[in-house]
Amino acid sequence: MLRFKSLGSGSSGNATVVQAHDGRQPTHLLVDCGLGIRALDRRLGEAGLLAEQLDAVFVTHEHADHIGCVRTLAVRERIPVYMSEGTWRACGEPDFLGLLRLVADGEAVEVGGLQLRPFTVPHDAREPLQLACSDGATRLGILTDLGHATPHVHEQLAGCATLLLECNHDTGMLEAGPYPWFLKRRVGGAWGHLCNEDAAAIAQALLPTGLRQVVAAHLSEQNNQPALARAALEAALGTAAEIHLADGPTGCGWLQA
Repeated sequence: MLRFKSLGSGSSGNATVVQAHDGRQPTHLLVDCGLGIRALDRRLGEAGLLAEQLDAVFVTHEHADHIGCVRTLAVRERIPVYMSEGTWRACGEPDFLGLLRLVADGEAVEVGGLQLRPFTVPHDAREPLQLACSDGATRLGILTDLGHATPHVHEQLAGCATLLLECNHDTGMLEAGPYPWFLKRRVGGAWGHLCNEDAAAIAQALLPTGLRQVVAAHLSEQNNQPALARAALEAALGTAAEIHLADGPTGCGWLQA
């Protein structure tokens, strides 16, 4: 069984736990670690987990809301950390005391009962990777930071039953909002973040490949509203897929992929 829980999603910090359970020893992967260590420990506890139960951490890119306390966590618990070489260098090449595992686009990784397939995305980071996870029976896609979807992105997510999907901003709210012009251009650009409609189009394109559940994630507190993200997804998906939302402070509850 494959299930997951967002511990938080947005500019205040991103972290998602993915669990594979084959009836024996469960595997726990933390995707991104963009929280302080105390907040992470607390939210793991609220999810019924301890940090020591994590088998690995996968970091998608070097932005602070994704990398957070990863070194502190890894060294304290002796947990392997997976990231691209570009991400590691952009972080200042920190010493993970033998726990660092460098990965690249398309490189398959096995962590206990989980198979991971990282893939590149267009985002304003050094070498960003998003992720497809599988327990051998079900695939979960995690796509939370990119400016647009390339054919490669669609190819890597084909066959995912569930997608944790960035719905960062509403275009109208971003244009009328308080951000300075340069930041609006960055967020709304081809290497920034997905608007609701572009996110919905990605989900719609994946429906024929088996998508049946979407979790809207990484919503901007200034430039989006949950109702707008849901409306865009509902317009694109109808009743063909379940729709859930993850918010910044609490993420979402446990969901089966």
